[in-house]
Amino acid sequence: MNKVRWGLVSTANINRRVIPAIRASQRGELAAVASRSLETARAYAAQWEIPLSFGSYQEMLDSGRVDAVYISLPNHLHAEWTIKALRAGVHVLCEKPFAPSLEAVDAMIAASRETGRVLAEAFMYRHHPQTKIVGEWVRAGRLGRIELVSGVFNFKIMNRQSNVRLVKEYAGGSLWDVGVYPLSFAQYVYGAAPQWVLGSQRLGESGVDESFAGLMGYQGGGVAQIASSLRSPFYTQATVVGEEGRLELNRPFTGQNEGQRRMLFTPAQGEPQEVPVPEAELYSGEIEDMHAAILDGAAPYLSLEETRQHVRTALALYESAASQQVVYLR
Repeated sequence: MNKVRWGLVSTANINRRVIPAIRASQRGELAAVASRSLETARAYAAQWEIPLSFGSYQEMLDSGRVDAVYISLPNHLHAEWTIKALRAGVHVLCEKPFAPSLEAVDAMIAASRETGRVLAEAFMYRHHPQTKIVGEWVRAGRLGRIELVSGVFNFKIMNRQSNVRLVKEYAGGSLWDVGVYPLSFAQYVYGAAPQWVLGSQRLGESGVDESFAGLMGYQGGGVAQIASSLRSPFYTQATVVGEEGRLELNRPFTGQNEGQRRMLFTPAQGEPQEVPVPEAELYSGEIEDMHAAILDGAAPYLSLEETRQHVRTALALYESAASQQVVYLR
């Protein structure tokens, strides 16, 4: 194999960002799309000029016509179809969050190891040059010891009647949907899961958290503050504060208005200075990372252990918000 044939499991809106990334790659091609109805799959295939369409997910997995799939189903279906794909011999790039329980995450990881197929979490921003620059600065000690990481990701859901993000049974909620971005960013900066968390949530009519705030404490005394909302206008930012200065990112997690992306460094003494960030299509990094893992045998950049800690931390935050107590991660 010198090219990865991709299939799309669902016709979700997020596909519109992944499709161009697959087509821009020299080592991948978009081969198929599957939906719960053949009519929907055919219409979507015609719209996006995809060669093959299937009226069931399993039919595509069993067809032998795809080598890898991108799973963009609602959160509660991630584990089921990831495991089915892996057992069908197909590599999987699964949207975040992997699953709303550690048991499901562990089953997904076990299936990847048993089948020898690549499994990775689709956290696209982690592959962007900007995020990697932050990691390089932190690891090199340019900010000194990290004292605080903060991050926010808000956007307002307009069509509230039919949005899966507001369905409790589908593992909806702001923390699972967008709060996991600043959560994962904090884990990345500190290089570990927190020792304790404190969460607070505002529940909507459907019972999901429509806004969430969290405080997380790390070994050595560093802390992280995260916030997310499905009820306020679009806003996102992240800040890393160290003893020797701070980095501020105005668009840490999204690809909207890439030309407006900025990162500022303010030293302990001196004036703020802009840090040049090479621009790259936001979703191309995760696709190329999958190609390297599948075709070259490289380890995925985002490890399955990191992914497991994302879910573990989110679950602890939800537990804390429900109990209104600090929760210690064991």
